[in-house]
Amino acid sequence: MASKVNLDRIITKHPDFPKPGILFRDINPVFRNPAALKFIASEFYKKFSKSRFDSVAGIESRGFVVATAVGIKAGKGVVMIRKAGKLPGTTIKKSYDIEYGSATMEIQNNAVKRGQKVLVADDLIATGGTAVAAAQLIEELGAKVAGFGFVIELAGLKGADRLRDMGYKVESLVVYD
Repeated sequence: MASKVNLDRIITKHPDFPKPGILFRDINPVFRNPAALKFIASEFYKKFSKSRFDSVAGIESRGFVVATAVGIKAGKGVVMIRKAGKLPGTTIKKSYDIEYGSATMEIQNNAVKRGQKVLVADDLIATGGTAVAAAQLIEELGAKVAGFGFVIELAGLKGADRLRDMGYKVESLVVYD
């Protein structure tokens, strides 16, 4: 069992980045800390163990780190949800709105099977647009979303609430207003 780790102490804060008025919370120091990674994997494994998921989907790109840690702990494979044009083979795509326009994510057609339960992992939830697109991609392939695990939740932007209102289980390890 992983020891309790205070992730908030490891996450660095950068005022006025990338622009004035923004407080950027950098998760990279967490990823460099083996005890923190082990803690993240153990916490999400515990929180979702009753969900009986079949695989873990990571959202580009820091979500790949989280998904891999959880996948190893749970003995499950990892699925990648990437920006459009980054995956080989046949894919399906989903476009969604972001702050200054739109973005498109994709998943390989054979990444999940009909009826499988997929845990979606990412480093951060803000407005929820990317997470909703990830869920839509998984569900379009006939799989089910077992839940969402985020290391950081920016509660003031209401993305996690949006997912909860859609009926998804959401777990966040560090919540900021």
